[in-house]
Amino acid sequence: MMVGAAPFGVIFGTLVTSGPLHLWQGQLMSLAVFAGSAQFIALGLIAGHAGFAVVLATTLVVNLRHLLYSATLAPYVARLPARWRWTLAALLTDEVFAVAYARYRHAPPGTIGPHYFLGSGVAMYVNWQLWTLAGLLFGAAFPRLQSLGLDFAMVATFIAIVVPQLVAVRYIAAAATAGTLAWVCHAWPYELGLLAAVAGGVAVGVVLSRRRSTPHRADRRCEAHSHAEAGATR
Repeated sequence: MMVGAAPFGVIFGTLVTSGPLHLWQGQLMSLAVFAGSAQFIALGLIAGHAGFAVVLATTLVVNLRHLLYSATLAPYVARLPARWRWTLAALLTDEVFAVAYARYRHAPPGTIGPHYFLGSGVAMYVNWQLWTLAGLLFGAAFPRLQSLGLDFAMVATFIAIVVPQLVAVRYIAAAATAGTLAWVCHAWPYELGLLAAVAGGVAVGVVLSRRRSTPHRADRRCEAHSHAEAGATR
């Protein structure tokens, strides 16, 4: 995950050197925002002289996926003090979610501490700052860096995040729906196509999950009736 984020951070730093921000502002954005896709979008909007409200609303839409990450991890960190939960939330990214959830999902909630989550987040945070700094310092020497296709490393990283999660039909259907909608709606303004893709994928996943749980409930009801009848017979 850290290797995949490296060229992404360098490209961001390089774009800052050719944009309207000062170098220290670019580094400050990585320090304070710590969200690669949102930083790229914000940088483009700022370069296009978009208003503050537009920048804020667009980056908010892009980062709404963190609500889904948080909802998934919430049962595993619910018992932690607020200072822990706030710290972990600040370090949460796509990569950190994938690594933390891969560890949490194999144990009941509350049985694994927060240190693995924290270590993953700190490692990715430091990694992002270092590669942003590298882009800021040396990006001007490679003005065509962003045209070399290095950003595919982040695409590969997201593939590595998603594919291991596709362990059931409902997960595959949700991912396929979201991917299709993202492609169809990619031209929508303010990244609203991303929001539509998320909503569509979640809807399909919820519907299929409910259908999957219905037979189990029916089986439990039948079992309960069988026990009741057996008891009445005895």
